[in-house]
Amino acid sequence: MDYPTVGLSERPYNARLVLTNIAPCVPAPSSSPSPGLCQHCIQKNDRSFVTPAANTQHSTSTPETGLHLIAADMQAVDAVIAQRLTTSVPLIGQVAHYIISAGGKRLRPAMLLLVANALGYQGSQHHAMAAVIEFIHTATLLHDDVVDESTMRRSKPTANYTFGNPASVLVGDFLHSRAFEMMVATRELRVMEVVAAATNIIAEGEVQQLLNMHDAALDEQGYLHVIRSKTAKLFEASTQVAAILTQSPPALEAAAATYGQALGTAFQIIDDVLDYDGAPAEMGKNVGDDLREGKATLPLIAAMQHGTAGQAAIVRHAIEQGETEQLQAIIQIVRETGAIDLAREAAHREAERAIAALAAFPDNPYSQTLRELPAQLLLRRK
Repeated sequence: MDYPTVGLSERPYNARLVLTNIAPCVPAPSSSPSPGLCQHCIQKNDRSFVTPAANTQHSTSTPETGLHLIAADMQAVDAVIAQRLTTSVPLIGQVAHYIISAGGKRLRPAMLLLVANALGYQGSQHHAMAAVIEFIHTATLLHDDVVDESTMRRSKPTANYTFGNPASVLVGDFLHSRAFEMMVATRELRVMEVVAAATNIIAEGEVQQLLNMHDAALDEQGYLHVIRSKTAKLFEASTQVAAILTQSPPALEAAAATYGQALGTAFQIIDDVLDYDGAPAEMGKNVGDDLREGKATLPLIAAMQHGTAGQAAIVRHAIEQGETEQLQAIIQIVRETGAIDLAREAAHREAERAIAALAAFPDNPYSQTLRELPAQLLLRRK
């Protein structure tokens, strides 16, 4: 699939917790919203596997107008997640529950459910596959935080900061392998092909991003290649899998995949914008993390292209050295050069591409929610 570039050259329209000190898990009773999980973990986090009907945490990036449409489906997905996290190894349940119940958006599972319903799916495998997607996503988060040496995610300490790097890596491996075990149980070869290919591309994207660290010469095409691999690919797989489950014709499957890919690209661009145009209290992470890691994201690329030679030199030096001493000055440069607006406009074009892909979808409340979702993502603050 060929993807358009953003076109920035033309300004567009205006173990810190010692393992031996971890209390053994005590399975919650069957009446619990999270049966089989550790009731101590549930109480400590004060969150279960929440559903849109019971908790607004899922509504961060999903239009409230459409949440009620998939409330029952999300409850079913949460039940699958709880059931499939059952294990005789207490630490797995603790680490997995710690991150999965930490107030994430569950956007990828929601997209799968919305597309499946929009295309008239009548079965129940979409619940298992939505859980598979969430497990894969969570595994990548666990591994990402170790690689990035992150300490904050979703306004709380990261799993690697809390449980240590070894536990985070190994539980990420568990979630990944459990996801594939669940996927095989669907006996849908095409689904397995798509998800297996997606995980390969995601891994390649992660490695490519590692190679790009501290590379101030990275251009927009290189940036887009990475985010379409490491972030947007799982969005794309989510929506494509939904179309496969409904046995949609190839053209409709391709449209669903395009929707997910474009939406995922817009999502990551906005995420990168918020590193220079957001507040830590809202975002749940530290402003400047990307710069500290030496990531040349779209706002920085645009700032170097449209700023003065002096401004570009400051940004370039910070990327190459991973320095945040001049973070406030760099934030000012990003804003003065119009880089924030340029990046947001790039995300807007991706959102429009996502909406255009829905032209072949049936007209129903689910597809209408899918049309509303891109605008919601563009406005998100975390």
